Parts: sequence; structure tokens; C-alpha cells
Amino acid sequence: MIRLALLILMIAAPAMAQDRRPSHCIALADAAPGLDFVHKASFRDPLPDYTVRIRYAGHASFLLQAGDLSAVTDFTGFIGNVDFIPDIVTMNHAHSTHWTANPDPAIPHVLPGWGEEFGQGIDHHVDLGDMLVRNVPTDIRAGGGVETKGNSIFVFEAEGLCIAHLGHLHHEPSDDQYAALGRMDVVMAPVDGGYTMSVDAMMTVLRRMRASVVIPMHWFTDRTLERFLAGMEGEFAIERPGTSEIEVSLRTLPDRPTIKVLRPAFLREEE
Repeated sequence: MIRLALLILMIAAPAMAQDRRPSHCIALADAAPGLDFVHKASFRDPLPDYTVRIRYAGHASFLLQAGDLSAVTDFTGFIGNVDFIPDIVTMNHAHSTHWTANPDPAIPHVLPGWGEEFGQGIDHHVDLGDMLVRNVPTDIRAGGGVETKGNSIFVFEAEGLCIAHLGHLHHEPSDDQYAALGRMDVVMAPVDGGYTMSVDAMMTVLRRMRASVVIPMHWFTDRTLERFLAGMEGEFAIERPGTSEIEVSLRTLPDRPTIKVLRPAFLREEE
């Protein structure tokens, strides 16, 4: 009977229904999966099952690896002097340090966070099987005004984890945008205090998102970084592993939301 019911549902499904894998970050927004951290020596090392490696390459660029797939955020065309082609790259255009006009044509998926026309925005939902990448458009300051949907928060769903890269965020997300993001396990957040948002405003965003792990990025001096950390230390644990990468898996939650301070480092073969 169960098989018959499933068959009827499949037949009744609209023929033109969009072929998308649902976002488990939104579906499980009230869930609280765990995290486990393991440090590895090289970005080319194989990953354990159910694990995502996050490498802070520099500024706002991170290398995310899950299974045999890799993604680079806010891709500028350079992540290190290595022969390495990611499967997918994301970009934002608030500043030229967050995108490139000439990505390597060998990259299979290049995702700009803005539309072809001013204020048009763009919608991405790329399902590579072991990794799903989607975006939530946000507004940016532009030419003394505002470009609606001019940048994007990109969300990476892999190995059961929900990972958000806030990009060049210029405003607190609306309730609808928070809902579109869903429950996040890891958030990469700009903490420069001015080019994106004030430190206080960014802290408000992160308190509401309440991710298990926050990785600061887009900080220009240690003084700016330390101001952010000082403002969060009463509510978040702060860890300084002294490395450029962590490995994250759905195993055990930190006792409390945790800020992991990574030191940026471009990819190198001699690691």
C-alpha cells in the first residue's frame, strides 16, 4: 500500500514542476546539529566522510571543500599560486576585491551575486549533488544611492551543514531574508566596521542568526578584529586556533556559539 501511494503521488506531480532539491537549511530551521573540528595540513588532503573543510584564503575569499567538490567565495581570480580549478565560484560586485571580470573559463559554475541590469538581482540554485549553492540577494550602496539586490549572501549546503557567506553586506537582512536563509551552522561575516556595516550592526545580525560557528573576515587591521571580538565575547566563545582552516562535521555542538578566528593564507603546494 505504501508503494502504491508513492506511485500515485509521483504520477500526480505536475509535469513542469521545478527540479530542485529542497533546502534542508530552511526545512530544519529549528534543528540544532553539531560540529566537530579537525585540523589538516593541506587543502589537497582527502576529507573524512560527512566533513566540510573551510579555508580562509584572504579578504573575503574562502575555499570550501566537501567530498570531491570545491567552491570559492568572493572570487577575485586568485586564491594562491597553485594549479587548482574549483567547481564553483561566487562573486559580489560592491568592490573589485570581491569579483573578477575574467574568471578562468575552465571553472564549471561562476555565480555573480548581482543581475545583468542595475537593481535586477539574480537567483541561483545550483545542485551539484554533494553540494547545493543558493543565494539571498541584498542591497548595496552604489554611487551615492542604493542598488537593490546588488549583492548576495551565498549559502552552501553540504554534508548536512548549512554555511552562509555574508559577502559585502550593507544592511541588516529583513525578516523575509532571514527566513530565506534558514538555519545556519557556520557564518563567514565581514567585521571591517565601515565598508560593509558598523561593528555594532554586524553583531546584531550575528546575534539573530545564532550560528554555531562564526568566522570573521574582511577585517583590515587586528584592531578592528579585536573590537568585534570584544563586543561578542560575552555571548560567544572565542577560539584562536592559529591556522587558516578548520574541518566541520555534524557531530557535536560547541557548548555555546563560537567565533573561530582564522588567519588568511593563500593556497600553496608545499603545505
